[in-house]
Amino acid sequence: MPASVFSRRHGVRAAAVTALALPLVARTPHAAADSPSGDGPGLTTMTFNLRYASDTEPNSWARRRPAMRELLRRARPHLLGTQEGLYGQLRDIAHDLGPRHAWLGTGRAGGSKDEFMAVFYDTERLEPLEYDHFWLSDTPYVIGSNTWGGAVVRMVTWVRFLDRTTGRRFYALNTHLDHRSQHARERAAALITERLHGLDGALPRVVTGDFNVAAHGNPVHDAMLDGGALVDTWDTAERRGKQYATFHGYGPLVPDGDRIDWILTSPGVRTRHAVIDTFSLDGQFPSDHLPVRTVLEL
Repeated sequence: MPASVFSRRHGVRAAAVTALALPLVARTPHAAADSPSGDGPGLTTMTFNLRYASDTEPNSWARRRPAMRELLRRARPHLLGTQEGLYGQLRDIAHDLGPRHAWLGTGRAGGSKDEFMAVFYDTERLEPLEYDHFWLSDTPYVIGSNTWGGAVVRMVTWVRFLDRTTGRRFYALNTHLDHRSQHARERAAALITERLHGLDGALPRVVTGDFNVAAHGNPVHDAMLDGGALVDTWDTAERRGKQYATFHGYGPLVPDGDRIDWILTSPGVRTRHAVIDTFSLDGQFPSDHLPVRTVLEL
């Protein structure tokens, strides 16, 4: 979908903008029986650290892509916040999701360079009305800025959507916090919550991301919940699957392990179902993280 179809606030320089809709093959028409369903009024929402594409074996992108394709076709997300995806990898995922999905994002170094915080969405369900990016630094609108001592550049992509099924509008914000610096993570959480407060308070929020710290085990989690401004959908879900550490590094899964990948929402959003997806294909995991998926009612 061309960027001109909808508005863009605080316009990041044109050279850094990527707004892509990549039509390709049809979606698989089934979902896993024990997973949140893509059918009905509920909004199926997922956060997924994709693990950037590389040729390094035994978990190269070429080996992982079939498992990623099958997982996403089973999940059928309406809204998918991704982390670490590289441009070519995101094009592959768009192809594999099929013509109903499009995506928005820009590389954290600008344009198609480096990793993206790409947001995929089902175009038959969701219409983007406004979007923007900002960087997790003291200069959030300087592309590629990193002022808090983080190991790498970090950023946010956010979108204001219209849900065509319900007629509701809402904000989706997707991010990936630093993997080394606690200081950078805490500053990032403070900036994100500040920016959330600056959005239209009448609209629900959905925040997806890899926060690189355990839920309930780090001040970053408390900062993101911000005294009740957001809730953790894993805690509020009416039904949930078994908990696993969401980072497994291609090793054995860890029951009751740390959740470092979260879906947060405004308190008024109902979470009907939450699951940490352990899907693998012939022993191959799609990523070194497990995706978290919820069914929300805004």
